[in-house]
Amino acid sequence: MWRNVAVLVLVTAAGVLADEHSHMYEDQEQVVLWMNTVGPYHNRQETYRFFSLPFCHGPKASIDHYHETLGESLQGIELEFSGLDIKFGVDKPHEKYCEIELNSDETEKALEYSVKNHYWYQMFIDDLPIWGIVGDVQKGADGQDEYYIWTHKKLEFGSNGKQIVDVNLTSEAKVKLSRGAKIVFTYQVIWKKSSIQFARRFEKYLDPNFFQHRIHWFSIFNSFMMVIFLIGLVSMILMRTLRKDYARYRRDEEIDDMDRDLGDEYGWKQIHGDVFRSPAYPMAFASMIGAGAQLSLVCLCVILMAIIDDLYTGRGSIMNVAILVYAATSPVNGYFGGSMYHKFGGKEWIKQMLISAALLPSLICGMSFMINFVAIYYHASRAIPFTSMLAVFTICLFVILPLTLSGTVLGRSVSGRASYPCRVNTVPRPIPEKKWFMEPLAIALFGGVLPFGSIFIEMYFIFTSFWAYKIYYVYGFMLLVFVILVLVTICVTIVCSYFLLNAEDYRWQWTSFLAAGSTALYVYFYSFYYFFFKTKMYGFFQTSFYFGNMLVFSIAFGIMTGTIGYMGTNFFVHKIYSTVKID
Repeated sequence: MWRNVAVLVLVTAAGVLADEHSHMYEDQEQVVLWMNTVGPYHNRQETYRFFSLPFCHGPKASIDHYHETLGESLQGIELEFSGLDIKFGVDKPHEKYCEIELNSDETEKALEYSVKNHYWYQMFIDDLPIWGIVGDVQKGADGQDEYYIWTHKKLEFGSNGKQIVDVNLTSEAKVKLSRGAKIVFTYQVIWKKSSIQFARRFEKYLDPNFFQHRIHWFSIFNSFMMVIFLIGLVSMILMRTLRKDYARYRRDEEIDDMDRDLGDEYGWKQIHGDVFRSPAYPMAFASMIGAGAQLSLVCLCVILMAIIDDLYTGRGSIMNVAILVYAATSPVNGYFGGSMYHKFGGKEWIKQMLISAALLPSLICGMSFMINFVAIYYHASRAIPFTSMLAVFTICLFVILPLTLSGTVLGRSVSGRASYPCRVNTVPRPIPEKKWFMEPLAIALFGGVLPFGSIFIEMYFIFTSFWAYKIYYVYGFMLLVFVILVLVTICVTIVCSYFLLNAEDYRWQWTSFLAAGSTALYVYFYSFYYFFFKTKMYGFFQTSFYFGNMLVFSIAFGIMTGTIGYMGTNFFVHKIYSTVKID
């Protein structure tokens, strides 16, 4: 359902691809085998066109493939027709489809390099992915490495009625790579009846032993218990402490002015005239809050859509849905950012709206642009085509920007009026000195520890699904972790902000944002651990791609968690100052 929303171009070449989209075939109807990409097994994102290696096509006439969706293009999917003659329900015996000759050093070295680096390739049949390995390395009689290439593809199909429900590839017939050798490629097709239902055909690609391991369940339970503990602890501490504060402030109201002057007044009530003062850099702050509110909603919507519909079954489906939802929720960005900036008394609202609308797209596009140079240099399929860049720019200019503008205008009109429980003093109150651990920077650094602790196990599963050969499908787990993250983040930032206010420091807006946003710092540090200890990635391309994308992910994650922390703290601050009588 959702994966078809963002379809840009439907391919109709030769009348074949209509069956590929409907997944219904008549007997002896053509079944297309698409060759996608090839690349090192340990570097999943370092992929190249399959025919960039000196492989050969089958005898069938070529069929052009266009990127059906923007998500396919951005994820480096490059489908090329294999040329193999495969007909629905028709077995094909062992048959030659092409031949190559290693008559040059370049051809031989290219294949040897691919075998040495454990190159794997990916194919698609009726949207079902298939993986195969290029070759194998063996020790020769002299102890030197000898390189072999698999030359026979044995394709076994399972059909249920008029639909393909299963496909398996077996690579056979190793041939040694040597100068002047003629390598003959062959294939074989076997059709069998299968009882697998079409709706369940992707289940063979899932790994329940990995994603539903007891450690995963234990991490969810552990995080849930942390939430209960934190909520109880925060409630107990704040209720007991605030009750004492209210009692002390009521006693202070009963004494005369002379006694009050001689008394030892302290705490968060003393800064009531400054607590709602606009933060430093109000334009940047409002823009980040707007972008974070939109990003939070996008994450929630994408997770819910992934639970409702199996987005992992379609090529680029999650990317398509994320782009669609992000564009559609742009008014949320403008509403929160524009109304907040108006409350802060900002005058340059158009500039703020432009910054808010461009914040995340420019961050993602800027990093992608730099990585794209590396991909182009390596001739990798991850190089984003110019037409895809133009499509993204068009969406930003003609969809995201106008919707953000409409949200900004609405936010300024509906909730842009400042309604604080306390008046803001004209002259700022001096901030007293305090211990180093009560400084905003220290609070911000410590604030992200517990939120990160509640999600780091789930981060491992998400990283493994993106950077390794796993398909993430347990979006129910992800929804629970997201809710836990929100609750833990709000609890922690409320405690951090309360301690800051009690130290008579009214700079709580940025502190609450950074205390929650610092979770992203620990996520980025964890990505270093994952890279060096959990993967076998190597090479400049994969390294730059990994850390560049993880940097963008961490910054976006920090903006989202920072916004969640600020919103929870903002509600808390308004609540405690509205219940205290202030002269």
